[in-house]
Amino acid sequence: MDLKEEDLFKRNVKDIAKKLKKAKVCILGLGGLGSNVAVLLARSGIGYLKLIDFDVVEASNLNRQQYRISHIGIKKIEAIKTIIKEINPFVEIDTFDIKVDRENILSVVEDIEIVVEAFDRAETKAMAIEELLTNKNKIVISASGMAGLGSANEVITRKIKENFYLIGDNYSDYEEYSGIMSTRVMLCAAHQANMVLRLILGEKGE
Repeated sequence: MDLKEEDLFKRNVKDIAKKLKKAKVCILGLGGLGSNVAVLLARSGIGYLKLIDFDVVEASNLNRQQYRISHIGIKKIEAIKTIIKEINPFVEIDTFDIKVDRENILSVVEDIEIVVEAFDRAETKAMAIEELLTNKNKIVISASGMAGLGSANEVITRKIKENFYLIGDNYSDYEEYSGIMSTRVMLCAAHQANMVLRLILGEKGE
């Protein structure tokens, strides 16, 4: 099949292809948030994705993450790259099998301005946000508060600082609701991906 890149994005908003093709985004964590954000951005025509994770796919991931049964036991960075290339073979992808910490986070992100924070653990989220926001050249898009089965209308994007956006319902957490479902996670991931696109395309506000 002679597939052309422009064929994939005929239904996109007009006159955005060049801006998206030039854009670079780093995604920290490829779980419920990160795997979905990566696929959404690939479907939108983003030019470059830097994807960071050190984990393998487990059966319990399948209720909310982009992976399939055939990916169980495979590194998430390998599985998500395969998935994305089947959707948009024209996106450039760099994957890194790294556990991010305070010592390496800035070197991992390098010169990429827009960073999607998509870690599972609250303490890792807090560390990433704290370290990245010390660099005024970074824009961080984070998410929390997506557990349970509350109304989709409760999930919102808030601009916390000039370079920090937070998505979620502002109250729910995993421990309180004893579970996390694909619907609410994907809502938050869609908010994150949409905010990335709005920033790249120069849209104002939240």
